[in-house]
Amino acid sequence: MSADFETRCAALLASLGLCAPSEVTSVERLTGGVASDIAAVSFRGRIVCVKFALSKLNVAEDWFAPAHRGQAEYAWLKFAGTTVPGAAPALFGWSKADNGFAMEYLSDDVYLWKAALLTGNPDRGEAPKVADILGRIHAASTAAGFDAVPFKTTEDFDALRLDPYLRFTAGRHPLLADTLLAMADGIRAMRRVLVHGDVSPKNILIRSGAPVILDAECATMGDPAFDVAFCLNHLMLKSFHLPAQTAALRGAVARFWQTYARHAVWEPVFELEARVAALLPALMLARVDGKSPVEYLGAATRERVRSAAVPLIARPAATLGGLLDRMT
Repeated sequence: MSADFETRCAALLASLGLCAPSEVTSVERLTGGVASDIAAVSFRGRIVCVKFALSKLNVAEDWFAPAHRGQAEYAWLKFAGTTVPGAAPALFGWSKADNGFAMEYLSDDVYLWKAALLTGNPDRGEAPKVADILGRIHAASTAAGFDAVPFKTTEDFDALRLDPYLRFTAGRHPLLADTLLAMADGIRAMRRVLVHGDVSPKNILIRSGAPVILDAECATMGDPAFDVAFCLNHLMLKSFHLPAQTAALRGAVARFWQTYARHAVWEPVFELEARVAALLPALMLARVDGKSPVEYLGAATRERVRSAAVPLIARPAATLGGLLDRMT
């Protein structure tokens, strides 16, 4: 770890009034993400997590995004924690000068939802719990008086999600390009709810049985179907990766939607479900052939995902039940 990074972490805590730079006793860089520099910083017998967004993401393809997006992430975490207490880490301050923030370091009685899924641990009802939180946050953002100003981040969302997932994948699948590009344009144009943009099991810790959602760097006003499809995509991909868990994981897809749909009062539920069912296979294909392919799928499994996703992009299902019925 560079001395510059340690100095930057200490300076952030000082600017937030948490401690003097000389009081920092250790800085441990945390791994697992591609879009930020994150560290656990110790001082005065306590540990906090600090985070700085990267302008160039750590992936094989060239992928750039504005580093100021951390401010929208901080605003999302604050709103989520107010709307559903405990659904986001406690926050200790944002520093515009340092372009970073400090938050609670979660270590006691927690596990990562992604790790539980990949190791085939018994289902503990995580999917509907996440769906309930997400639905409540989406619904709260449609209420009168909601402040959308911090989330006017369409260009950031485009750079982090629409371009690397849908448009890049369109370039690799010319026969689907018109459909994928139109999908990207439709999502970009919608400003219906507060979207997290990265509702993935890798960003969800389970603390004492309750989900805590992290990493809201893509937060924007957008299409609620994106958050739903993005999370369900991870369950679907793992159902290909873990054949013994296929039925359980696809059952979790259905339970997620059933729980989430109860909160969707801002538009006809059948319209929202149709958008989710159309977007889900597109995101499946994007995690095979986009800029950020999932790391755990082998070549044969990637081909199975393509074979399942392509027909559902060309001829979308109207419902998630219909999609699951057609999924091979």
